[in-house]
Amino acid sequence: MQTVNVKKEAQDLLKCLPEDATWDDLMYKIYVRQAIEAGLEDSKAGRTVDVKEVRSRFGLTT
Repeated sequence: MQTVNVKKEAQDLLKCLPEDATWDDLMYKIYVRQAIEAGLEDSKAGRTVDVKEVRSRFGLTT
């Protein structure tokens, strides 16, 4: 697993926010970043389910 400089990444997130950003805006950015990184790690580790299987489990049609 690649080491990430969390402090630098956080600074980069802050730079992208508008001047009138709220705490909620910042927390949302952090949440989305974490969710994407977790999803990428799951994908790399093979912890995925085919969309057809998900649809089948929930009784959804294509």
